[in-house]
Amino acid sequence: MAPTACVKGQAVGATRGTIPFVTSSRNAPGAEAQIAVLIPKSTWEQVIPPDAAERLSRLGAVAHADPASPEQVRDVLSQADVALTGWKSAKVTADLLEAAPHLKLIAHTAGSVKGPIDPSAWERGITVTHAAAMIADAVAEMTLLLELLCLRRVHELDRGMRAGKPWSELRERPGELLAGKTVGLVGLGYVARKHLALLRPFHPQVLVFDPYLDDAVAREQGVRKVDLETLFRESRVISNHAPITPETKGLIGAQQLKLIQPGAVFVNTARAYTVDYTALLPELQTGRFYAALDVFEKEPLDPGSPFLTLPNVVVTPHEAGHSVDSHLAQGRAMVEEIERFLRGEPLQYQVTKEQLAIMA
Repeated sequence: MAPTACVKGQAVGATRGTIPFVTSSRNAPGAEAQIAVLIPKSTWEQVIPPDAAERLSRLGAVAHADPASPEQVRDVLSQADVALTGWKSAKVTADLLEAAPHLKLIAHTAGSVKGPIDPSAWERGITVTHAAAMIADAVAEMTLLLELLCLRRVHELDRGMRAGKPWSELRERPGELLAGKTVGLVGLGYVARKHLALLRPFHPQVLVFDPYLDDAVAREQGVRKVDLETLFRESRVISNHAPITPETKGLIGAQQLKLIQPGAVFVNTARAYTVDYTALLPELQTGRFYAALDVFEKEPLDPGSPFLTLPNVVVTPHEAGHSVDSHLAQGRAMVEEIERFLRGEPLQYQVTKEQLAIMA
């Protein structure tokens, strides 16, 4: 059943703040654009702050479609010039794109556009933009936190104090500083570059493995390109930022993991897909180095997983990319992208067809 039409700006249901979901017909008088909102109310409340909702409502006639209703999604998208998508939104399939002759822009309030948006969107000349850069801020900050935590053994000190261990025992083996260390980054995409910026005040020596990294960009970023084995052998801190592509499956395996220095730190806030966890587990069980793992082969992680028993491993529930601030920044950024697009200005976060091939 198609959504009920109403005058632009009138409520269709209660939402966060004072700006409601609204619907309208394509021919609504005075509408600058027809904007289809394909995210559910729960996602809207998570990523669209009231000021962004107000700005969106001034750009044209906004129509909300329940992602659980294919009929609503098709009806609203068929009239749209712009679509706002994101977590839990309806997948923009080739069939839906075929039925959306006016669609010119898809603004994705989440990160990866692979899967949620059919590749035919690019073939049709539809502009696609996404909020990966905002999510990257959250992941980069969490990665830095995990690196520092493992270097200073904060998790061990916390557990030891709670267990009543003597302070003299807890302080027998001090942690290490990040300052001046050699840090290895596997991949230098969105997140890794944000992370690199956070690392700079610590003045590390940064090694990067990234086959797509141009030499000039490496010099500009102040990093040294190396092969994967050199990175694992020489780095005191290793952070995985490799995306999911056909060539990155199990990229980090037994050969690399055996090269990690005793007492070093390995952090994975990217994807388990890129690491051989079967090879990682026995290496960690030796206690030879520390790890912080935010992602796993099967999620949620099985409560009986051996990773949960290892004192040298910090585990988090795929949470690195989530924060209240970054969620709201994602929605605000995409509303701003819609504004730029409708004014004919260059976008800040556009995903080109060429970029799509090497993105997560």
